This record gives sequence, structure tokens and C-alpha cells, in this order.
Amino acid sequence: MTASIIYRDYREADFDALFPMSQKLWKDIPADELKKLLQHTVAQTKYRVFMALNPSMAPVGFAIFSLRTDYVEGAVQSPTGYLEGIFVEDEYRRAGIARTFLGMGEQWCRENGCVQMGSDTWISDQSSRLFHRKVGFREEEEVVHFLKDIS
Repeated sequence: MTASIIYRDYREADFDALFPMSQKLWKDIPADELKKLLQHTVAQTKYRVFMALNPSMAPVGFAIFSLRTDYVEGAVQSPTGYLEGIFVEDEYRRAGIARTFLGMGEQWCRENGCVQMGSDTWISDQSSRLFHRKVGFREEEEVVHFLKDIS
């Protein structure tokens, strides 16, 4: 099935497909906030968004990569490539689409001086953790964030 998938860079016309797929990936982010975040992301050159389309040219997945210059856990240099998000519609999973996206993202990161790629997920998201390990990531650390109101 992956041979019939078309991969290309994000285009402005893709937003109407990118947004609902993003809502499936980032379910806890309010829609208006996610929309602004995506609009900001696709407008910046430090991000690269790839789209996967089926033979009918309908989008079936996306991947967002970035070049991070801030601290990335375990990274040995900056910038560090970063997998910000990756999503494939259920009926197209297990067809190699995510691995193809990763290859595309790794190439772009290498072209921009990166020697490593980071990513993250929630501690409780076992399927995402398994996916990351299957595609070659290693876990660096587990962190629990705390917040205290002081006003």
C-alpha cells in the first residue's frame, strides 16, 4: 500500500485536512489553540511539514519536524532535529507511511546540520512509546512536571 501513497511538502490548501487529523493526534488541546499553533507552525521555516496522500489525492497522514536550538534531552549538539508530531489515519497504518515520513524528516534534519533527532510523548502513552522504540528512538528520561499557584 505504501507504494501507492504520494508524499509531498505541506501546501496552504492542506490546512483543511491537517487540522482535523491534528485534532485526532492532540485530543487534549482546545481547537482554537491548536488551530493557532498549526498556523504558526506552517508559517515558519524552522518547521517542515510533510503530507501523505492516497491515490485519490486525499490526505491520509502528516508529520511535523523542527530544528530545535533549545535544550533537547540527551542531544550532543544544536540544532537538534525534532519529531513534533506524526499521524496516519487508522486504515493506512502499518503500511510504512510513518517510517517513510521519518526518513524524509531525518534527511531534512541532516541537511540542516543535525546529527540527532528528538521526540516526546506522555509517560502514559504506551502505544506512542512503543512506536518510538520500533522506529529507532531510545528513551532518555521520564519527567513529571509540577505547578503551584502562588497568587
